[in-house]
Amino acid sequence: MELFDGLLLAEFLGKPAWMWCAFIAIVLALLAFDLGVLHRKTHEVDIKESLVLSAGYITVGVAFGAWVWWYMGAQSGMEYLTGFAVEKTLAMDNVFVIAMIFGFFAIPRLYQHRVLFWGILGVIVLRAIMIGIGAPLVENFGWILYLFAAFLIATGVKMLFVGDSEPDMAKNPLLLFVKKRFRVTEQLHGEAFFVKKTDPATGKVVRYMTPLMLALILIEVADVIFAVDSVPAIFLITTDPFLVYTSNIFAILGLRALYFALAAMVHRFEYLKYALSILLIFIGGKAFVALALGWEKFPPLWSLSITFAILTSGIVFSLWKTRKDPSVV
Repeated sequence: MELFDGLLLAEFLGKPAWMWCAFIAIVLALLAFDLGVLHRKTHEVDIKESLVLSAGYITVGVAFGAWVWWYMGAQSGMEYLTGFAVEKTLAMDNVFVIAMIFGFFAIPRLYQHRVLFWGILGVIVLRAIMIGIGAPLVENFGWILYLFAAFLIATGVKMLFVGDSEPDMAKNPLLLFVKKRFRVTEQLHGEAFFVKKTDPATGKVVRYMTPLMLALILIEVADVIFAVDSVPAIFLITTDPFLVYTSNIFAILGLRALYFALAAMVHRFEYLKYALSILLIFIGGKAFVALALGWEKFPPLWSLSITFAILTSGIVFSLWKTRKDPSVV
């Protein structure tokens, strides 16, 4: 018993193991409830269900932030909530990419939740690896935060002044590589990621990927690409790996649940990218402002308030500008 207690109290990335275990238990319980209860039977997720499920995830994420505030202090609570809001908003760009991937492969709404569910498991692991690598780098080489800051400012400026161009999915290098190296079916086979079929060249029964698996692979890679922006952004808000990881995962869980509602009104957020650009510039600029003024770090309350002001302004302006467009919901 003493050994067990000792393991729970042992520190991992600056926090007792029991805190990490509790967080992982909450996430696994949410996923088990999602798959085993809410989506035990395959069905098409409508906007109402998407909104309700997302509200549930957001409630759990904010409640976890309230616990962080109570247990770890106000500064940690504000840093968690700021990271939560920033990650959720930055990840909205990912929704547009996911919608494009589903459209390219003609994935019916009936099977989209299955892809998103298994995709989130990959996100949990990939983000853990990226943050696990990033935390020691930040701790041992503090100057790397200024590289993160410069990168975010450059990314924000580019987003602000360079127009978006929709990529040609048919020419995606990863997609071409997978199709060249693996057997892939042309048609969907229900909700299966893999099927067994006879190879016309050898006459043997072999395993084929389906377009559903290709969609999952591209979505996972897209998340890694987006993480290149979002993970440095969170590290500039807080260097605590526990706050970085928990705010990331809770935000992504809620956004994947909200996907079906957002996908239906994606064009209503046409101007949100400008708010995201300003947000990235602000997050990157904080590090240099704090350095110039001799602060240890930018005040968390200011950071939280300005972040919410930028995001709220971007969402309200985007909805207002598209309110009379007949092509949007």
